[in-house]
Amino acid sequence: MTNNIKNNPILKQKSSKDDLTMRVCMGIIGLFLAIAIILPLYTMFSKSLENKEGNFIGINNYIDYFSTPALFQSAYNSILISIIGTIIVLLFAFIYAYALTRTKMPFKWFFKIIAIIPLLTPSMLSGISLVYWFGNQGIAKSFLMGESIFGPIGIVMGSVYWVFPHALMIIITALSITYARLYEAATALRTSKIKTFFMVTIPNCKFGLISAGFVVFTLIFTDFGVPKVIGGSYNVLATDIYKQVIGQQNFQMGAVVAVVLLTPAIIAFSVDRFVQRKQVALLSASAVPYQPKKNKSLDLTMLIFCSFVAFLIICMIGMAQYAAIIKFWPYNLSFTLENFNFDLIEGGGWGSYFNSIKLSVYSALVGSILIFFGAYLVEKGRGFNFGRNTFHGVAMIPLAVPGMALGLAYIFFFNNPNNPLSFLYGTMGILVISTITHFYTVSHLTATTALKQMDKEFESVSASLKTPFFRSFKKITVPICMPAILDISVYLFLNAMTTVSAVIFLYSADTRLASIAVLNMDDQGELAMAAAMAMMIAYTCGGVRILYAIGTNSILVKTQRWRFK
Repeated sequence: MTNNIKNNPILKQKSSKDDLTMRVCMGIIGLFLAIAIILPLYTMFSKSLENKEGNFIGINNYIDYFSTPALFQSAYNSILISIIGTIIVLLFAFIYAYALTRTKMPFKWFFKIIAIIPLLTPSMLSGISLVYWFGNQGIAKSFLMGESIFGPIGIVMGSVYWVFPHALMIIITALSITYARLYEAATALRTSKIKTFFMVTIPNCKFGLISAGFVVFTLIFTDFGVPKVIGGSYNVLATDIYKQVIGQQNFQMGAVVAVVLLTPAIIAFSVDRFVQRKQVALLSASAVPYQPKKNKSLDLTMLIFCSFVAFLIICMIGMAQYAAIIKFWPYNLSFTLENFNFDLIEGGGWGSYFNSIKLSVYSALVGSILIFFGAYLVEKGRGFNFGRNTFHGVAMIPLAVPGMALGLAYIFFFNNPNNPLSFLYGTMGILVISTITHFYTVSHLTATTALKQMDKEFESVSASLKTPFFRSFKKITVPICMPAILDISVYLFLNAMTTVSAVIFLYSADTRLASIAVLNMDDQGELAMAAAMAMMIAYTCGGVRILYAIGTNSILVKTQRWRFK
């Protein structure tokens, strides 16, 4: 009898008009992701299996690559640099995060502000600053004891500066989730501080450390800006792609290098996802959060350490600012604003800066709408579990794709006369698409996290009242999730201003960006102007962060009034 009831077609739930509309919308956004990420990557992989004439040759290109000592050395260099940089960053970021979360150290607010400065600058800025500090005419050249900054030392130092805040934010989150009773138990058992640290603190934040490690490794491994400026003759995979494509016009070998660059990133991403599945909740609803206690010696030690790290960050950004306003290093150190006259240099110009502003605004507006609505369809859609899970899985792919690989994939896919979308190549449109795609995953996860906090009863009540989903989406979901939407917008804006790897192959003379202008000025030996343009990017990002903190307050007051009742 039970089986008959289950098989009764009368009891099958029919899809409502809203359900069909949501599936159509999901299909449209899914098509965007397919065009923006899946098809370009497939095209790039196919090209890596072809010769210059377009004939299929299998893995011969890969055999040639790994049999070429210089190219194989680049892969080894990338791995070595990434491992060393990851170890240094994790060590510094952990101690810094520990000081901010587990001590009563004074001036925490100041150190938090200083720590995010590298996020507001393009990665090339650290390389430019290091040239002025430790270059052939650097003021601190003697500190290297005869070693050159142009090579692995410079790449590691520049990369550590750039990726430090990324690791810091992850580890701060991990250390903030702590059960106080564990430390009380350790104290009751008279466990030493050192033993408590290794038996309680480290195990509690190990998943955060692992995630931070994979993120840092991937960022350093795939970065182009720092090795390009400060790498000298020390080749890495990212610069090899650039040389193969731009220098030698060898697109097939460039595709091979891109696939090689893609592989470790995918492996790191996959392992990280696997590790995250094993993570369990550390805090129950009745848990007591850990509150740090005053410890004069520890607080003083952490204050000294954080001051040292903050000093290094200020030295990097400070030197870039100094380089931007002096006439001629190191012979004429008088101040001038002539370095900001970018129109004097070919490949620069104020037009590139305003193009970056346009790209950032378009990416923030279009991206935040597209990504948040897509996340809404995944989290709040009814039925169609296969489609929603597939959509979510595809949304995770961009996180594992390096910008250089994505940019090269776009060349193969969009710069094809047989592709009806080829008209996008060389326009601002393709830059917007690549930027949104490159930073899609983090924004998607931000949106889904906010949406998960909303009870499904909202949608159930709307359905029972026969209210169209788009109306409840506009009147209820958007206002409740406004903080997350604003976070996504500013995240996309800042990354669009600072990114270089995802757009290095896609710009035209009319769509040249500020970050590209920095590289062009560096190539021409105009380091002062390069520093000035990099600082313009930093000024803009800093200003947007300030406006975001101030300007969004009124919006949040209106949309989040319910939180304070």
